[in-house]
Amino acid sequence: MTRPSPKEIKTMADVAGVPVSAEVATRIANSIGPALEGFAPISGTLPFDLEPASFILAQTAKVSK
Repeated sequence: MTRPSPKEIKTMADVAGVPVSAEVATRIANSIGPALEGFAPISGTLPFDLEPASFILAQTAKVSK
């Protein structure tokens, strides 16, 4: 996966049922973009997928103790 644009992130978040504002989509793109660029050389060889829409879920999830 290549570095996603804020528009792509907004679309993915909407499809995932976690709508975000354009501002939040831009923040997500700026935060996850470098990680995706770092994984680019080995893209497709990892046993997981990096999906930016879940980023907001991870930030807002409440952890029960």
